[in-house]
Amino acid sequence: MTVTSKTRPSPGDSRTWWKESSVYQIYPASFKDSNGDGIGDIPGIISQLDYIKALGVDIVWLSPILQSPQVDMGYDVSNYYQIHPPYGNLEDMDALIQGIHARGMKYVMDLVVNHTSDQHEWFRQSRSSLESEFRDWYIWKKPKYSADGVRQPPNNWGSYFGGSAWEYDEKTDQYYLHLFATEQPDLNWEHPEVRAAVHQIMRHWLVKGVNGFRMDVINFISKDQQFPDAPVADSSKPYPDGSKYYACGPRLHEYLQDMGKILNEYDAFSVGEMPSVYDPAEILNAVGFDRQELGMAFQFEIMDLDHGPEGKFSSSKLRLKDLKSVVTKWQTFMYENNGWNALYLENHDQGRSISRFASAESKYRALSGKMLATFLGLQSGTPFVYQGQELGLVNFPEEWGIEKLRDLEAINFWNEFIRDKPELHKQTLKEMRLKSRDNARLPMQWGSGKFAEFTSGPAAPWIDINNDYQTWNAALQISDPSSVFQYWAKILRLRKTWVDVFVYGSFTLIDESHDDLFVYSRSFGETTAVVVANFSAKIVDWLVPSEVSPIFSNGSILVGNYEERKSIGKKDGRVTMSPFEALVVFGDHSYSGL
Repeated sequence: MTVTSKTRPSPGDSRTWWKESSVYQIYPASFKDSNGDGIGDIPGIISQLDYIKALGVDIVWLSPILQSPQVDMGYDVSNYYQIHPPYGNLEDMDALIQGIHARGMKYVMDLVVNHTSDQHEWFRQSRSSLESEFRDWYIWKKPKYSADGVRQPPNNWGSYFGGSAWEYDEKTDQYYLHLFATEQPDLNWEHPEVRAAVHQIMRHWLVKGVNGFRMDVINFISKDQQFPDAPVADSSKPYPDGSKYYACGPRLHEYLQDMGKILNEYDAFSVGEMPSVYDPAEILNAVGFDRQELGMAFQFEIMDLDHGPEGKFSSSKLRLKDLKSVVTKWQTFMYENNGWNALYLENHDQGRSISRFASAESKYRALSGKMLATFLGLQSGTPFVYQGQELGLVNFPEEWGIEKLRDLEAINFWNEFIRDKPELHKQTLKEMRLKSRDNARLPMQWGSGKFAEFTSGPAAPWIDINNDYQTWNAALQISDPSSVFQYWAKILRLRKTWVDVFVYGSFTLIDESHDDLFVYSRSFGETTAVVVANFSAKIVDWLVPSEVSPIFSNGSILVGNYEERKSIGKKDGRVTMSPFEALVVFGDHSYSGL
């Protein structure tokens, strides 16, 4: 079939460098410590740039490195023009940017501008008095009072880290809004001086050589100025989710277009984190190619599939049919409407994908890592690889208790809802081992030496090392052609070799009802590739559907995670897939099916 419509532009009609790129995310505190204080730093990152280059990525994204009290690991910025001292200084930053560029890669900075730290000078001034020139830089509201005179927050919105989203300030007898920690007051984007300050920050770093930004919870910057109470779905929770009043608020696209103009001046990359949005049409308003706002956005629908009725740390079975539905929804919609997807299965806020979506059992672990690389890396969009994902790293061990965790989200949830309910301890810890942010924040495993060679000491790492570092580390994998690392490198090379198909091609889900296999095709013109991923530990005897049968008869294997498979092995119309096997079959150029 014809995959490019001239009446409706497709991604193939609007090519750009960042669509053809892949991104490697670094969590600075946990990547590489160069000075023995137990905290990763910028010189440590510089020392491993050749490793990152060897993987074959094009963009390096660092989670926050700006000055911060670290209440929320840098997502509470106290100075947008200085580096957090344990990470290094501005000279180190210059050296990092130079080193990334010298290797033909680009650097993306984390931009956190929905909120600041309460230690930022803007907020210090803002809370100093009602008459402060910075008062309107943040969102302040008078208290409400109950019938019996009890002071209450301005509305019932809940914070993502527990409790009310409002904090009372006794000095000025008003509340300020904080959608996250109390130490992270939300900026008031309605105030023109706030927007001007953000634009100045962007230009400053772009001039210094930054090639773009990952924008933290950027769809929260515009709030409904009536600040209404949120609907109460559960009377046992006094502070419900108020995101319907601030996720993609009334002036969001005005603000994003102003930022987009600056990004366009520098041909800069942008990806916006956009939680609490499940309508692709809403995200398309930000990432449509002709909108000139964001290049792409992180949506959370896949990440929410295993969240239970009580939220992230309650249980829900992850079903392959739901994964198929969500992936197909976003793949198809963005292709047909000239938008773009940001592809990810793990990052600094999520559990490890092998543990969550496949199997961390020793006999399946490497196969799972490679299967997920195939599944994710060949979809339509820009793939994001999180540090250690390329090594097949997994979640923290089962024997770890709550005392091992460092993540504010998990600790606050435990203290508020779980600590005094011993009957919930076991199940909640199980869910935290699956989904806690700490899973991804354990130190990078570089070698089999002490502390996984993340640090040379004398200080121990700021968070414990996973127990398996002696057998799962970069030193063992980088020179092993059969490793997860080398398989990821192969997948990223395929995207570049067959850019028309794997970057700009259409996406079609195959065999939607199959319980174990996720199968999809990518097509461009008369060229088609079929990706088959077995998400189960079973041997699956698959009857190849008629729409792709000619490819399996006439095509060839492009890549697969079982080295012993030398041919497609189709017999009587069937292909046998081994546990967690992935296979990519490439059709010849005369094929014009689908």
